[in-house]
Amino acid sequence: MEFVTRCAALVATVAVLLGGVAGTAAAERDEPVPYSYLAGLAAQAAAPGQPPPGANDWSCRPNEHHPRPVVLLHGLGNETVTWQTLSPLLARSGYCVFTTTYGTGALGPAVGALAPVERSAAEIGAFIDRVRTATGVDRVDVVGHSMGAAVPFFYMHHLGGASTIARLIGLGGPFHGTTVSGLAMLGDRIRDLPGAAAIVADCGPCQMSPGSPMIDLLRADPRLLPDTEFVGIVSRYDEIATPYTTGLLEGPNARNVVLQDMCATDFSEHYGLTSDPVAVAEVLNALDPERARPVDCTVVAPLLGPLAPPVEHGGVR
Repeated sequence: MEFVTRCAALVATVAVLLGGVAGTAAAERDEPVPYSYLAGLAAQAAAPGQPPPGANDWSCRPNEHHPRPVVLLHGLGNETVTWQTLSPLLARSGYCVFTTTYGTGALGPAVGALAPVERSAAEIGAFIDRVRTATGVDRVDVVGHSMGAAVPFFYMHHLGGASTIARLIGLGGPFHGTTVSGLAMLGDRIRDLPGAAAIVADCGPCQMSPGSPMIDLLRADPRLLPDTEFVGIVSRYDEIATPYTTGLLEGPNARNVVLQDMCATDFSEHYGLTSDPVAVAEVLNALDPERARPVDCTVVAPLLGPLAPPVEHGGVR
């Protein structure tokens, strides 16, 4: 127990050094935004379940420039504070921002995206309905990381969500299944062991192996959802959603971004995508293409983030 306490204290200290843990202050213009996955990880340890800066202001109302609220959906093993970078940037850009922890399981209420896809999709749908009711809109824009990018396809196809999502932006989404750098093959073998079937049946990520029946149910084909716009943002160095091309989408209503095609010195891996300055700038541009801004290239290290302070892309657009 003492070891766990010391680890939590260390992680919280890292959060302060990287820009602070969850709180409303970081959404203010004069507070720096942390461009590092470690900041989100530290916030998750220090304030589990708390919304990130700028999120879940239920009195927020969309405006003329940003008529739809943005719903942020985390990936495997994360929760709401994953969005320590995007949430405050979106809020100070004038968006209404909302996020929730979905798909929790045996690891507790602050570790999400573990439940079967069907349950996660239902929880996401219920949250989107809550956002729509609170803000008075018919449709929302969704930014999803990892499982948070893929599960909405199930919601749209099978739970009536096609009419509620105007734009889906995926960061490292395993749309077509993932080998997890080869670990999926090991998982397939474990599934055949005595007693393993019941465990796997309650495991959402286990449904994302290539060839799994769930991949067919997701039907991650934008052409089947012509009234929704799609953007897939991926990194060639992704070690979780593999091959990285699983995060690419096809169709006249889809656009793809490979970070290294824009910035060869961007070495972000899977978990760094939510705080990567190049990816973040592309998300902001995808949400508001009419006011798109040039994306600055910089050196981005795995997990740690940019080696030099990035150019801020926040500010009301």
